[in-house]
Amino acid sequence: MNIRHILERTLQSAASDLHIKAGTAPTIRVDGELLALDEPEPTSQDLDNVVEQILTPKQRKQFEDLNEIDFAFSIPGVSRFRANFYRQRGTVAMAFRQIPFGVPPLEELHLPPVLSELIKQPRGLILVTGTVGQGKSTTLASMVDHVNRTVSRNIITIEDPVEFLHRDELSMISQREVGLDTGSFHDGLKHILRQDPDIILIGEIRDQDTMKVAIMAADTGHLVLSTLHTPDAAQTINRIISFFPLHEHDEVRYLLASNLTAVTSLRLVPHKSGEGRVPAVEVMMNTSTISEYILDADKTGMIYKAIQEGVNQYGMQTFDQALMRLYREDQITYEEAVKNCTNPAEFDLRARGIHSASDSSWEAFEQERAG
Repeated sequence: MNIRHILERTLQSAASDLHIKAGTAPTIRVDGELLALDEPEPTSQDLDNVVEQILTPKQRKQFEDLNEIDFAFSIPGVSRFRANFYRQRGTVAMAFRQIPFGVPPLEELHLPPVLSELIKQPRGLILVTGTVGQGKSTTLASMVDHVNRTVSRNIITIEDPVEFLHRDELSMISQREVGLDTGSFHDGLKHILRQDPDIILIGEIRDQDTMKVAIMAADTGHLVLSTLHTPDAAQTINRIISFFPLHEHDEVRYLLASNLTAVTSLRLVPHKSGEGRVPAVEVMMNTSTISEYILDADKTGMIYKAIQEGVNQYGMQTFDQALMRLYREDQITYEEAVKNCTNPAEFDLRARGIHSASDSSWEAFEQERAG
């Protein structure tokens, strides 16, 4: 199997991902859907040969020891890829994701303009969340690129693996890869405050230790960017708190209420034309009201309504408001909007212009539209 040829076909098909395993034709993901390529089914020997071609001796040793490995690599003249090699039924399997050589500007990603303002904050914790494949890494890379092009900052990233490559422009950027430049996220973060960073990017927060350092760095005057695999802002708060033992919850709530700047959550929705996807984005800013709701466990469930009502004043929006905006702009179908929204019944009534006189939760959104 010619892996370069398969990867080139993946790019030509505008696919985001490529999956390969023995006995099955290489399969790509286009706009969220899996499609088999018209290519021969690889044998286990074919995949062993790909392992030999792509992995370094150190990486091969790690793969042999652990039976899985995350890494990134470039093919000159083709593209850069993030890859995961693993074993299933005793044979090698592979997942590849294309990473553009250049970082797309925030303006081209059709994200809320407030993100370019968030990245200018001098300190705090900004989290980009969503399920797998919703654009979290691309969004973070674009935010870092925006800083790099507009202000002078010392930016240090810890990633597993390094995906988008940044060149120093106005800022200085040091990109550290787990397994290559540092042993783990925890090891990389242990001494990071002595490296004089202005901005710290943590590729993903996976455990209590990483979360603790992220909050501490924000608390000591740094801007910290990271991702979590959570579907929305309210669940992000709950997930962070769940990292810690019960007796620490009050302290964690206090630190979050004091240091969290924003949570932005992403869902990619198929475009009405059938080509490509557009982002529906929930944005939660840590206002005084939301800070109060974070502090009080009994009020955390009220965060959703606070986001609904913060459209005009703070630039916040819920997923349902983001989907309504996309639907009214004729970018997505009604069916896709309802499938992705949080409250389908309420969305349906709003889409038809029907709402209760006692329901003021969308009032700010409708005022913004009318304005």
